[in-house]
Amino acid sequence: MAEEKQTTEQTEAKAESTAVVESAAKAPATKRKSKSAKVKITRGKVYVQSTYNNTIISVTDTSGNVVSWGSAGLAGFKGSKKSTPYAAQRTMEDTIQRVKDRGLQEVDVLVRGIGSGRESAIRALQGSGLTVLSIKDTTPIPHGGVRPKKVRRV
Repeated sequence: MAEEKQTTEQTEAKAESTAVVESAAKAPATKRKSKSAKVKITRGKVYVQSTYNNTIISVTDTSGNVVSWGSAGLAGFKGSKKSTPYAAQRTMEDTIQRVKDRGLQEVDVLVRGIGSGRESAIRALQGSGLTVLSIKDTTPIPHGGVRPKKVRRV
């Protein structure tokens, strides 16, 4: 009798566990949000930040929302090769290629910084087929600057 009770308890436990598994399998899976469709833009701004160590390019729509971006590191350059004009050119080509799929045709260019990739990035942009409406230099310039060091007396 004791053996019969144990076997019936075991079968009941198995039935309960399978019922739980079946109910979990029947439950609807959580719905994932689908990515929103990529917005088509025809006009935008290209920000080129060129430093001594890197070149960073951001493409925005007219209201300033970033559509795409790229950097020399993202393009595959490492170390001191990121600061070269060739790296800036390849970065611009890669970034523009990603944005052209969204229908971008006309751009305003804003350049900031004193790095070696400024001109080569702009030339790559002009050669990409996009219409460049304006080029503006927004490099910050100190007015008065910092206080000079005290005069050295020997």
